Amino acid sequence: MDVTLIERLARLRGLGDAYHDYRGELQYFTLETKVAILRAMDSPVDDEVALAEQFARLENERWRALLPAIAASNSARIGVDLNITARDFGASLIWTVRLESGEQRNGTHSTADCPEQWRGEVGGSLITRRRFELPVDLPPGRHELEMHIGAGALSRCTLVISPAKCYEPHAIREGRRLWGICVQLYSVRSRENWGIGDFGDLQGLIRWLAPRGAGFIGLNPLHALAPADPAQASPYSASNRHFLNVLYIAIPAVPEYRESAEVRAHVGEPAFTARLEALRDTPLVDYRGVAAVKLEVLELLFREFRNRHVALGTERAAAFASFVAAGGAPLKLHARFDALDEHLCAAQGSASGWLSWPAQFKDPQGPAAAQFALQNAVRVDFHLYLQWLAHEQLTEAQALARGLGMPIGLYGDYAVGTHPSGSETWVDQTAFRLGAEIGAPPDALALKGQGWGLPPPDPTVMESDRLEGFSRLIGDNMRYYGALRLDHVMSLFRLWWVPAGRPPTEGAYVHYPLHQLLTVLALASAEHACLVVGEDLGVVPDEMRRAMPSFGLYHYKVALFEKDNGRFRSPGEFVREALATMTTHDMPTLRSFWEGHDIDLRRSLNLYPSAELERIIREARGEDRKALLEALASQGLKPSAPASPGDPFTPELAQALHIYLARSSAALAAVQIEDLLGMVEPVNVPGTYHEYPNWQRKLSESLEDMAARKDFDGWFEELCRARGR
Repeated sequence: MDVTLIERLARLRGLGDAYHDYRGELQYFTLETKVAILRAMDSPVDDEVALAEQFARLENERWRALLPAIAASNSARIGVDLNITARDFGASLIWTVRLESGEQRNGTHSTADCPEQWRGEVGGSLITRRRFELPVDLPPGRHELEMHIGAGALSRCTLVISPAKCYEPHAIREGRRLWGICVQLYSVRSRENWGIGDFGDLQGLIRWLAPRGAGFIGLNPLHALAPADPAQASPYSASNRHFLNVLYIAIPAVPEYRESAEVRAHVGEPAFTARLEALRDTPLVDYRGVAAVKLEVLELLFREFRNRHVALGTERAAAFASFVAAGGAPLKLHARFDALDEHLCAAQGSASGWLSWPAQFKDPQGPAAAQFALQNAVRVDFHLYLQWLAHEQLTEAQALARGLGMPIGLYGDYAVGTHPSGSETWVDQTAFRLGAEIGAPPDALALKGQGWGLPPPDPTVMESDRLEGFSRLIGDNMRYYGALRLDHVMSLFRLWWVPAGRPPTEGAYVHYPLHQLLTVLALASAEHACLVVGEDLGVVPDEMRRAMPSFGLYHYKVALFEKDNGRFRSPGEFVREALATMTTHDMPTLRSFWEGHDIDLRRSLNLYPSAELERIIREARGEDRKALLEALASQGLKPSAPASPGDPFTPELAQALHIYLARSSAALAAVQIEDLLGMVEPVNVPGTYHEYPNWQRKLSESLEDMAARKDFDGWFEELCRARGR
């Protein structure tokens, strides 16, 4: 094996050499790990001739092409790096910029007048890399630069121009500090839902919280999952992040439900009513049971829609057709996937997902998949109809929130990855590398590291695609929200790749085009008037720390992690451009944290590498409790109970901690609804799969009961006062 070639190719494909771990210690990646990741990237590491050919091709694409595939700037002026051969040095550049609007700018420039960035030999030719600064101001948008030297071949480059920073709502620019409630939507109980929180409950949350001063409602990712296998319930392992989870459809709110006495009668039958009551009463979401009753009725509603609207060409039928046309090929392929998946699961008993399908169906554009879609057009339309209903109801919820005066309204969550066998990877198989998974190196929360079972996107493919796929993905999420949280925002700079079959500790970082990705993100933020929060927990590189404020991304500040020499930071020490929260969906609830239930749970799940480490964590928790009470006392907020760190948790402590949080200078402050209720059981235990019922636990009280509680009204009044309103 040519070690030098492996090392050079690894750097060309974005692999780093080392990183600083959560303790600040420098850790080097082994050659074995680099080889395994290159293999996952489809590099022929076991064939030296083929490997050398791949390296030469990639090196030539990077250093011999006149223009890069994409250049980006968050100002009106942009510079582009050019690769000039010795033969062309001194010749004139002839350039044209085609604006998104259809206008053009053009001119000529001497290569000799472009400052040199680098020079060297590539493939036997002397190359000088020169910086060409376009002498014109460009408006925000995606434009195209065309350029050639003399009679040389035409080269093209996408130019992405964004505003200087991501969007901020007018209320925040005026100096307001907002608060909101974060909810795992599926966990909501109500007298009207069908065993899972839905978009009807979301409207109920908005009607309850907006008049009480909440500026936003934070949600778990609502990405499309797999209707054929409802037990695949993790919102962070989506089938397709471009589309929505259809189990959130509130069936009584569907127009066809109100129009059909037959369907309402079916739902009112005693046997069906009993099924709904049983689903509502379970402490955990019964995803299979929920899917069974919802899809059963949704099929009846789809038949009603076809008979009442499609057959008669009504306005509602036209609205559906417009939605499908706007969604284009990606939406139709997603519906094709769901129809195929349910068919193959039922007919052949195969597991859900295209990796389990017969070979002829694995090509989304292949003849077998196309023939299936043709023969099952009505079933494909059914899945299009479900996406349309979900789109309508989520859009209506955001309109309601804004109409009731919430400056942000819905605060959504964008998952860092997608399921390896889902619709998103099926549709675009070249973009993801299935021979690896993304995760995280060891940190204080997960000392064995994490593997998330999600295939990483290939940065080389992303750049050759000119980041168009990323742009569409961000836009498809932002269209519903006033703010969007980017799960594991460090993915814009680097991702921890874990080769298949290896533990997370044997992974390595692969780097991504940070500046270009942030520019695309800032452009989408402005176009959709959507604030961006970056979840920057864990090992955060300095490059990411500098880039976030530069592009106006908000930080994600967890108050329990905001410590300095053992003391918790005071409210005035929080950065303004941040969302601050006490806990998250990956952490214990406040009550669990205070009483140490999470430590007991993690011990029972064998998540501590050693008894010594567990002992250290228990001791540190005791110090944290002491420091929390001292922090509250410094603000005049210390409750009468608990009086000491060893006393049990109380609602008064929860309220005091959230008033402390609300006093912070962070522009956004979020309360997890579980902490409002004083719950113990966590939403999710990182590092577990079947060992704990992640993403299933419901809230301890119904929406109606919560909305009737006067003590919560007192909480909210205190939060408003602490926020300056």
